[in-house]
Amino acid sequence: MRFTVLGGCGAWPAAGQACSGYVVEHEGFSVLVDPGYATLPRLLERMGAADVDAVLVTHGHPDHCADLNPLLRARALRPSSGTSSDRVPALPVYAPPGALDAVLALDKPRMLAGSFALHDLAPGVPQELGPFRLDVFDLPHHVPNAGLRLTGGGRVIACTGDTGPAAELAELARSADLLVAEATYPVHVPEEDAPYLSSALDAGRTAAAGGAARLLLTHLWPDTPAEPALAAAAESYDGDLAVAVGGLTVELP
Repeated sequence: MRFTVLGGCGAWPAAGQACSGYVVEHEGFSVLVDPGYATLPRLLERMGAADVDAVLVTHGHPDHCADLNPLLRARALRPSSGTSSDRVPALPVYAPPGALDAVLALDKPRMLAGSFALHDLAPGVPQELGPFRLDVFDLPHHVPNAGLRLTGGGRVIACTGDTGPAAELAELARSADLLVAEATYPVHVPEEDAPYLSSALDAGRTAAAGGAARLLLTHLWPDTPAEPALAAAAESYDGDLAVAVGGLTVELP
């Protein structure tokens, strides 16, 4: 299984960077997770728009889903010879109910008609997604947010989306080979955001509690240094630790 970071900025993309966006590949199947601002150009450096087999969106904030629109345009509007072999199948897109209403409303329905098939993410109901098993966790954020756990080939990748404190995080991270955890702040989350966002310190505790083999901190404020976040996470987590930056790839053989 291969995990590739397209971007890891929270809120808006820094110069030369992108917001949250990741690709998980296994047995020739490619899953795009959270196509946030500026992720599509990074994706297209690695594969064609038609090569994406499914999209998972943790929640409806634009730094996690805005580039779904140009991805669907690239699939729906690509020149076609008219032959059946040239047609791109409808892209399965999974998100919390209603999370993508705004981004899908950017174009008239007929423009993107047939380019995607929208599915609701259902916490507690495992799904088969190509070669993966997908487990979904309901996690607290300003809007409905889905923690994602992808299992394939005996390996597990877990993603928190954006989340505040929750008992479910330990189960999401349980024995994960890679935990991708939101860490907007290094140590202290402002009081008004404390129920809805996490720090690197929180992420380290979650990884330690779940026994995750690797921890990737993501969603840091743009243009902030990685060192304070890494140091905070390392206070409670002594495993493999890094910050998500575009181009980073993790191989899980």
